[in-house]
Amino acid sequence: MAETKKIKTALVSVFHKDGLEELLKKLNEEGVKFLSTGGTQSFIESLGYECQKVEDLTTYPSILGGRVKTLHPKVFGGILGRRDNAGDREQMAKYDIPEIDLVVVDLYPFEQTVASGAAEEDIIEKIDIGGISLIRAAAKNFNDVVIVPSKAEYQVLLDILNRQGAETTKEQRRMLATRAFGVSSHYDTAINAWFEK
Repeated sequence: MAETKKIKTALVSVFHKDGLEELLKKLNEEGVKFLSTGGTQSFIESLGYECQKVEDLTTYPSILGGRVKTLHPKVFGGILGRRDNAGDREQMAKYDIPEIDLVVVDLYPFEQTVASGAAEEDIIEKIDIGGISLIRAAAKNFNDVVIVPSKAEYQVLLDILNRQGAETTKEQRRMLATRAFGVSSHYDTAINAWFEK
């Protein structure tokens, strides 16, 4: 079936690592390669899995105190590149942009930080930029890419993997994209509410 896509490379960038272990184990068993940053990369490697650093892909370090890690054409090109578009494929080859088939994100805990009574400076640092951009990019390109937008969806993808291996249907990718825009919408609404105060 043409609309079934295989997951070969996964970008994993999460705040909460709980519940991730089982998903990583299954992806690893299916031969999926991992790409990650910082704490998530260390977590993946601590489980004994190989993981390419995003910094090695982009040739840029994590900068501005971690504010800029994944925001790079090699990352976003790999997510947004349309696999059935000759022009996109040509540019991906020209600029050495790898295909990223799965994006797993769990955003900075903005609402919990606000609820904790944290200082404004700390609250502002919990406004996720890279994560929300990854979610939107992967959801936009659901035709080719699977998005897991929060830890609430780890199990959803795991169930799919257990049923049919590292392959997803367009319908499944669209369902996860729908959830992804729900996550981003909720997140921005919470940030907006805080600013309005």
